[in-house]
Amino acid sequence: MTASDPLGATGSPQDPQWFRRVLGQYPTGVCVVTAEGADGVHAGMAVGSFTSVSLDPPLVAFFPMKTSTSWPRIEAAGHFVVNILGADQEAVCRRFSSKAEDKFEGLAHRPAGSGAPILDGVVAWIDCDLEEVTEAGDHYIVMGRVRTLGIERAQLPLLFFQGGYGRFSPLSLAAPDPSGALTRQLRHIDRIRPEMERIARELGCECIATARIGEEAVVLASARNPRKGEANATLVGQRVPFMPPMGAVLAAWDEQLDAEAWARSGRTPEDRQRYRTALDTVRERGYSVGLLSPGHRVFVSTLEQLADDPADDRALDFTELAGGLSFDPPEIDEATSRQIRQISVPVFGAEQTVEFALTAFGFGKPAGGIAAFIERLRLAGERASALLRGEDVAPVIDAD
Repeated sequence: MTASDPLGATGSPQDPQWFRRVLGQYPTGVCVVTAEGADGVHAGMAVGSFTSVSLDPPLVAFFPMKTSTSWPRIEAAGHFVVNILGADQEAVCRRFSSKAEDKFEGLAHRPAGSGAPILDGVVAWIDCDLEEVTEAGDHYIVMGRVRTLGIERAQLPLLFFQGGYGRFSPLSLAAPDPSGALTRQLRHIDRIRPEMERIARELGCECIATARIGEEAVVLASARNPRKGEANATLVGQRVPFMPPMGAVLAAWDEQLDAEAWARSGRTPEDRQRYRTALDTVRERGYSVGLLSPGHRVFVSTLEQLADDPADDRALDFTELAGGLSFDPPEIDEATSRQIRQISVPVFGAEQTVEFALTAFGFGKPAGGIAAFIERLRLAGERASALLRGEDVAPVIDAD
């Protein structure tokens, strides 16, 4: 729809331009369908019409135009891979939408079980055998029976919307759980998500929920300030070792935790004593704070790099990175309060164990001082705890 199209405008489906314009209001994911012919030559085409069809049997479909020159080669192969493109792969999409003689030139890929190419850097892929082809106007409906499928990286997908490529910018995300290891935690996250979204909105920040899963701390969900525009790569799904000084909120009330062992992961005796003291400090205050430091900048930059490319963990030493962080000073004076860059509070479950740490960061300078932000986050933690316990929580009237 253009600026000259009034709301409520209608048109004829026989008008191709109007048909495309109206259907363009619905965003679609962008995929590249690839195949390997009997002669070993690869074929590929970009599609914006991929969909799941059935769970039992597992079927998917896409809709190539009858005029496509790539489709006959894919059909002859009898199999194909649907490559779901990431938001950063617009160039790949344009390559496979072109008439280039060799669309795979210089493009890294590996064979799926069928032999069809899985393109490097895709979000996910689905390897299929050709099941059925049906004519539908100027297109075909191509049904594929899924052989196997996989997720490659935690990246937002590429979208096609109103004639252009882009990505969606979600205000609230939860981690995927393909193995079922996070089912209980994610069910609880759904209960507290409104509190996270309210914090992000009111404090103009990002709010994440982190849980301890074994020997790791996992970011299970995030909410961000809708006024900040495009989000950076999401931290949701990020895993870091459960070690000091990170995760003090998750450790301070854990009666099962060997606090001495947790503190012993410090590099020096001074670090280890500081971590022991930090647990007492966090319990007494009821919250944890992280301060601006050179180590903080390096750590944040590392997490952002991992969010962009989860496989890029070469030479990653979290012990060394953690040693440069500054958390939970014994005293918070005026000068120290100006250095606070993140605040974490506990969310207690039904058995008074800490289910999550709610962490706010990326906030601006608070008009009422950092104490006002701390108090607001503590209130959110208390409300979230009550929600997890199944208690009635009075609604909060958002400020205009």
